Order: sequence, then structure tokens, then C-alpha cells
Amino acid sequence: MTATFTATPPHISTVTAASRRRRHLTRAAAALTAVVALAWPALVGPYPVTVAATALVFAVLAVSTHLLVGVAGLPAFGQAAYFGVGAYTAALLARAGHTLAVEQLAAATVAAGIIGAVTAPIVLRTRGTAFLMATLAVQSLAATAASQWRTVTGGDEGISTPSVVLWPGGPALTAPAFVYWWVLAVTALAGLGVAVLLRSRLILVMRGIGGHEPRMTALGHHVTARLIAGYTIAAALAGTGGALLVTVNQYISPADLGFDIASLALLAATIGAGSTIGAAIGAVLIVAVRDAAGISSGGATPLLLGVLFVLVAYHRPALATAARQLGRFREAGRD
Repeated sequence: MTATFTATPPHISTVTAASRRRRHLTRAAAALTAVVALAWPALVGPYPVTVAATALVFAVLAVSTHLLVGVAGLPAFGQAAYFGVGAYTAALLARAGHTLAVEQLAAATVAAGIIGAVTAPIVLRTRGTAFLMATLAVQSLAATAASQWRTVTGGDEGISTPSVVLWPGGPALTAPAFVYWWVLAVTALAGLGVAVLLRSRLILVMRGIGGHEPRMTALGHHVTARLIAGYTIAAALAGTGGALLVTVNQYISPADLGFDIASLALLAATIGAGSTIGAAIGAVLIVAVRDAAGISSGGATPLLLGVLFVLVAYHRPALATAARQLGRFREAGRD
């Protein structure tokens, strides 16, 4: 009887071991992040909790921008407009006595999605720099409308709103910790929805369009229809973020959908370098620089953000490499 032994090539065993280590590191990092996120209100004071809630809101806005910038290759500058549509929808409902948080979220998401579907065929007639300018026009028109339509939006003075409730007749959500946990839960659900969306055929086609649109057209794909669908979904997601902003601040003004917000959303998506998680991390970093580091810097927030812009502009290849490495870790975690 002859025994046959099959040896595993050394390079394969090394790759397998490395993949296993990456998988363990990914899971450990995810678990640690989840624990810190949940325990954050118990670890810090009320102000850092509010800053963290604001960072989560901007993470939702950044991911909505990433769906266009990082997936479809469209330099979108107008997501702040749909962010504002969602915020004003939630604020007006709250002022009318509809303080149920889920109701405000649903209405804000739908309203922003509808406006996105209406404006999508207009802006998607352009590409590249022209698309950037078209979406900038959408943002500018939305901010101007919010400033001038005083009878509805309160003009530059904005609208103050009552606290939301989580169920009919329930207590108002006033404590920073509970507001944070609510925003964290909604952000997690939105992230799960985006994760499912990223595995869909729509996103696959949008990536192809971003890579080489003429080829996708030649293959018979309905490019415009696919982009309109993606644009509408991104607008609806931005509206969700707008509703969360009202929940956190209990206030909305034209400044919350102005040029600065649009710039920061695009910057966060750029920091992400094509990664959804990277875009969310970029938003958290920006809010940390703007709201947390800005206080201890003696009012040098614009300078800090300017430095961040320059670093992103000149180190984009490094960011892209980091994003690819992050993608490998995530793939290893699924194996």
C-alpha cells in the first residue's frame, strides 16, 4: 500500500495565515468600534456626545455624496440641498405637532427623494465640471429659497423645533445621550441599507458608468435611467441625514444647507477615496476638526479645515491605497 501525501505550498499557507490575521483584526476593530460607540455617552460629557451625534449626521450626508462621487464618478456638490429638504420637512412637521421621530424620518426621506428625482434628469444632462456646476446651482437655489421663503422657512432666522418622541405619547427625547443613541441606531440602519445597496446590480452598473460610460451604453445599459435611480436614492439618504440634524439641534436655518456644508460633504467623500466607510470616517474627522479641535485652537477652525483640504488634495493616492487596503480587510472578514 502506497500512501500519498500532498504538501501545501508555503506561499499558500502564508497567504492563508495572513488572511486569517486580517479577518481577526477586522472583526476585533469592528467590535471595539461598536463598543466605544455604544458606550460613548458614559465615557465623556454632554458636549462630546452632541459632537458625536452631529458627526453621525454628517456621516450619512457624506455617504450619500459618496454614492455619486465614489461610485458613479459624478462630482456632486448639491447633496446639501436634499439634506436641507429633509431637515425643513422634519422641522415643519415638528412645528405642526408631528414630533414622532419615525414619522419625521420617513417624510424627510421621501420628500428629499422626490426632489432628487425631479432634479436628476436636469443635472444628469451634464458630466464632469459641468455636472459639478449644475449641482452647485441646485445647492445655491435651495439655500436661496430657504433664506427668502420666510413664511415657510423662517428666513435667515431659521426654525426652532420641539424635541422628538420615539413613540406616540412617549417622553420627549431631550437628554444628549438618548438623542445620540437614536441617531446612532438610525445611522447604523442606514449603513446596513447602503451595504445591501452596494451589492446590487444598480451599483454595479453605476460603477461601470463611472469607469467607462460609452462602453456601458454600447453594452445596452440604460445609463440615464440607472443614474437617475442612483441620484434619487442618494438624495433620499441625504434627506434622512437632514431629519437627524433637526433631531440633534432642534433647529434648522439656511446655513445648514449652504456652501460650507456642501463643501464639507464633498471633502468627506473625497477623503473616503472611493470607500463608503472611508467617507463616513472622513465626515467624523471633519466634524472633529470643526467642532472639537476648533475650540481648543483659539478660533483657527477655517485654517485647520484649509490644511485638511490641502492634505486631501495632495495625498489622494495615499488615501486611495488606504481605501484599497481597507477593502481587502473587509473582504477577508467575509471569508
